[in-house]
Amino acid sequence: MRRTARLLTGTALAAAGAGLIVAGPAYGGVPGDPSGGLLLRPASVVPGDRAAVDTDACGQGGTAAGDASAVGAGAFTLAPDDGAGTTTGGFRVPPGAQPGTYEIVATCAGSGKRVAGDLVVTLSAGAQAGAQVYPKGSVKTGVGGALGPDPVRTAAGVAALAVAAAGGTWLLHRRARGDGI
Repeated sequence: MRRTARLLTGTALAAAGAGLIVAGPAYGGVPGDPSGGLLLRPASVVPGDRAAVDTDACGQGGTAAGDASAVGAGAFTLAPDDGAGTTTGGFRVPPGAQPGTYEIVATCAGSGKRVAGDLVVTLSAGAQAGAQVYPKGSVKTGVGGALGPDPVRTAAGVAALAVAAAGGTWLLHRRARGDGI
């Protein structure tokens, strides 16, 4: 019984793997394009920068209408690139764009095929270039730090804790001696 189950499981897994290998190239958009059909360069921009858009989905000499309204840039046009079979265009990310990931869409003029890609908007150029960005300032937890912005309040808090600790110790000592508390 176990041998039959193992044989059937192995056969099912092999068939599923073969199906993925055959269906993979037929399903994808632009070959080698991780965005699913629309390649954005750079994939991460700062507000005010330009983003270039390429796709092979429209075919040789194809044009497309692009839509970057998700990020606030509106419509743009993609035109055929010099015989490479790529349709290309671009747009400027508005200076007031908020950080986040936005879907940029293009629709091919001839076939009506719709392709999309993700554009990441960041606030600093360091994050765009892949450089490590370090936080600045103190952590805003609402409790304050040991050396907070007001040393007088910090000293008063430390004194109150010291008095409470001394009083608690005195009460426990009296109780341990049996002095009537």
